[in-house]
Amino acid sequence: MRIDVITLFPDFIRTAADIGVVGRAKARGLIEIATWNPRDFAQDNYRSADERPYGGGPGMVMMVDPLRRALDAVRAAGGPDKAIYLSPQGARLTQRKVEELARREKLFLLCGRYEGIDERFLEHAVDEEISIGDYVISGGELAAAIVIDAIGRLQEGALNDAQSAEQDSFSNGLLDCPHYTRPERDAWGDVPPVLLSGDHAAIRRWRLKQSLGRTWLRRPDLLAHVAADKEMRALLDEFRREHRDATQAREDKPDRPRDPTDKN
Repeated sequence: MRIDVITLFPDFIRTAADIGVVGRAKARGLIEIATWNPRDFAQDNYRSADERPYGGGPGMVMMVDPLRRALDAVRAAGGPDKAIYLSPQGARLTQRKVEELARREKLFLLCGRYEGIDERFLEHAVDEEISIGDYVISGGELAAAIVIDAIGRLQEGALNDAQSAEQDSFSNGLLDCPHYTRPERDAWGDVPPVLLSGDHAAIRRWRLKQSLGRTWLRRPDLLAHVAADKEMRALLDEFRREHRDATQAREDKPDRPRDPTDKN
């Protein structure tokens, strides 16, 4: 897969893409990252890529011409025609969207800065806008790095264990289950016995129940989009009963031992 990124900070994108899973995917030839700096396509001695907005107001706006020239260079180098703009005004990034993007052979990401990008470029060159959340960050580079990481880890062969991606949070519409490793016993708690049992069917059932339960507790909105079968519904009911009983037990437990001499 090839990903082209137009950014004022190409070193940031290259550095982020050189570590971890994405770095391994690059080393294995599974993903290629190319960066394009609009300043390299400016036509003045100052390499200007931004200007003050018409109508007044704070900040600067990225200019049409350097961006258009950068886009032409991307296309000439064999990059994709369609562009994705990382923008807080875009549709929210989801795992389903990541999986869709990961199936493409080519991807083109556009990173905004300052107050944004001249609307004319967005109207004529951008096909889709994607947001990583309802908050403001300094520029699109962080968002692009997130998209690249999410996509890179789904490339076949990027992960040493292919099941890792299948078991991630959101891969099946649910949050992930709890995970444990050594030691088995600790002052802060013990590993659940089922995980030490060697019973793979019981472990699978426990993990699914915990995943359903965590989603119910933390992101109940996600459950509306999960096609739950009979087993999943039964496990969620079981988790709810156990959670209710545990909550009631905590509420019934006194805060401190009662003094037997206290007559009140």
